[in-house]
Amino acid sequence: MPEDGIELSEKANVLTHEEIIFLAKEFVGLGVNKIRLTGGEPLIKKNIEKIIRELTALPISLGITTNGILLDKYIDLFKECGVKDINISLDTLDKEQFELMTRRDYFDRVMRNIYQCILAGFNVKINAVLMKGVNDSEIIDFIEFTKDKNVSFRFIEFMPFDGNKWDTSKVVSLNDILERVHDNYDENQIVKLEDKKNDTTKNYRIKGYQGSFGVISTVSNPFCDSCNRIRLTANGRIKNCLFSATETNLLAPLRKGEDVVPHILKAVLPKEKSRGGMVNDEDFFDKEKNTKNRAMISIGG
Repeated sequence: MPEDGIELSEKANVLTHEEIIFLAKEFVGLGVNKIRLTGGEPLIKKNIEKIIRELTALPISLGITTNGILLDKYIDLFKECGVKDINISLDTLDKEQFELMTRRDYFDRVMRNIYQCILAGFNVKINAVLMKGVNDSEIIDFIEFTKDKNVSFRFIEFMPFDGNKWDTSKVVSLNDILERVHDNYDENQIVKLEDKKNDTTKNYRIKGYQGSFGVISTVSNPFCDSCNRIRLTANGRIKNCLFSATETNLLAPLRKGEDVVPHILKAVLPKEKSRGGMVNDEDFFDKEKNTKNRAMISIGG
């Protein structure tokens, strides 16, 4: 969380719950079969219960990505609606470090909600963005968290976005993580799991552990050739890649009563081969190019 907070969006510029459902139906009509509500924090959205009920009535699977603070209020709703996949953002297992990183004193509450979701039988994934000198010393602690819990811990390489002071020296790469793993576990303990089609994560398990861990290696080993994800932001814009500097406005034509399908196709079909058009590392590591994007905290979707 930035020290000076974030600029809030005007309510009039944000999709209403009716607009979210309408657009979701348009995407389903085009073949989308999985939707994930992410953030920001989706559970603070007004009418979120109604949104979840109406989305799960569509022929899709619905997932949630959350900071975990409000989860306990919605567990019964998730069960009722058949929501099974819950991703929780948690960059540290240390309470003091948590407060430094989030500028909030919610660590105990988040941990209680994580345990509650695991015990309730949800497919729980915990996402941790690693940064050198900040939380990379916790890699083995994160993996040990999976020893007696049916949970997947996913390490995400630190990615460049506007305002996050990114540089390569802060990136904990896939190779860095695996080197740490091999330093702490015997070779025959480390099991490479079969990754699902279009999966963004390279998945592993320590033999005998209930849970697993994985690495989302967008920086050092991108998976663009198999990525089939698009993002609709809270203010109604399509990003056909998380790193795309261009966005397609659906909100304006929707509110004019226009057919949005041509706008969706126009946004999706020219999806770049790699990382929003930054095909090679020279482009991707160029600050003039990799910051022509929103700050990650303002992307939402």
